[in-house]
Amino acid sequence: MMRLAVLKERREGETRVAATPETVKKLIALGLNVAVEAGAGLHSALPDADYAAAGAEVVGDAEMALAGAGVVFAVQAPDGAARAALPRGALLVCTAGAHADPGLAPAMAAAGVDLAAMELLPRITRAQSMDVLSSQANLAGFRAVVEAAAAFERGFPMMMTAAGTVPPARVFIIGAGVAGLQAIATARRLGGIVSATDVRPTSREEVRSLGATFVGVDSEQAAQTAGGYAKEMTDAFRQKQAELMATTVAKNDIVICTALVMGRRAPTIVTRAMVAAMRPGSVIVDLAAEAGGNCEATVPGERIVTENGVTILGYRNWPARIAVAASNLYSRNLLTFLTSFWDKAASAPKLPDSDEIVRGVMITRGGQVVHAQFAAAAPSQTVDNTTTSAGAGLTTAPDAATAAPAGAPPTNAPPASAPPVPPTSASTSPPKSPPGATPPLWVVPPSVATQEPVTDAASEASAPQIAPPAAAPPPSLA
Repeated sequence: MMRLAVLKERREGETRVAATPETVKKLIALGLNVAVEAGAGLHSALPDADYAAAGAEVVGDAEMALAGAGVVFAVQAPDGAARAALPRGALLVCTAGAHADPGLAPAMAAAGVDLAAMELLPRITRAQSMDVLSSQANLAGFRAVVEAAAAFERGFPMMMTAAGTVPPARVFIIGAGVAGLQAIATARRLGGIVSATDVRPTSREEVRSLGATFVGVDSEQAAQTAGGYAKEMTDAFRQKQAELMATTVAKNDIVICTALVMGRRAPTIVTRAMVAAMRPGSVIVDLAAEAGGNCEATVPGERIVTENGVTILGYRNWPARIAVAASNLYSRNLLTFLTSFWDKAASAPKLPDSDEIVRGVMITRGGQVVHAQFAAAAPSQTVDNTTTSAGAGLTTAPDAATAAPAGAPPTNAPPASAPPVPPTSASTSPPKSPPGATPPLWVVPPSVATQEPVTDAASEASAPQIAPPAAAPPPSLA
């Protein structure tokens, strides 16, 4: 019987777990022997006793869990002793963040570990239920609005009382990808006046369908890749976008940034001058902080208040701030991936090279770096008489010279097989985007500046609250 190991996450701020008691039962039903490292689910409100009751073997440390394992589930790629203990020939399924860790791909190849990076999953219909970037970005968008509301010291919805009227909060969402669309829907439910922007042509109607106002720049330039991800725009577009951003940011109370480009530093869209023009008490939530931030004043990993009284939330790893729901969705994504490629007769995973999903997620296999993005990115080396190549991965940052100028998205970002990364997530030039960063969620629109009229506070506040579409939000991010 093949052994599947579930590891406890060790990276700072990581509260999620790669399997829950619910998915453990289903993994056991496949014919697997599941070993869970003690304490793996504690931050997600999942005690060891629940795993034991589901049929898992709860073991004391990572080495014990990994002993003899054929499959390993993790949220982020293991490091340190846990990485060293990975058995040769094992299949590691996780959010690898290989762009942020150039040494990961060659190290996994040298160790003989088959690495499946779930953030590189192609955005196709068949893969929707495995899409970790979408599931985690969706929760990040929700959490961003909740934390913005908590930090905003005025009322969110319009409230009419005998003592007077509390006006609704004006919320501006930068990026209408998975996280952005959820942020729009959540802010609308809370009663805010919501507007949003994005570069992709399909986003205009998506924003409107959720009851928000679309703010953007029109252009003939294609703003998304064939895979549905946002891409960097021209200098002319960025200039017009910067001008529009300056006026729009200043008149909003809350700005939520979700803009990421796969494999690149997050574009700087909200400049220090824009922050200085906001009213005291305003809030900026930067979901791209881990990749350098969309706001020039963001301090990654911290909550700060500027001299003019604007609160900027630059927390890292937003999905980990809603750990229970994030773990539930992430664990189901991994379960679906493994189940889809499970060979019942052999009681083992079968990953055919001809499959689009397999080609998209597999970075290393059989001692070689096999993913095109990473195999071509580094010099070849010999491991166990097999030629392999060192590569970079999901969220590397560009040189400082290639980073996007303040006030707008970047230029010429390479497409990737998984979202926005980052959320997407993306990466940074100064700060690199650690593994597991939120998905690339977006980037902004091109040529003739157009802004839809903003309805007055009373009529907007009384508009019906529109829930997000039942189908999964379109790709964007982390």
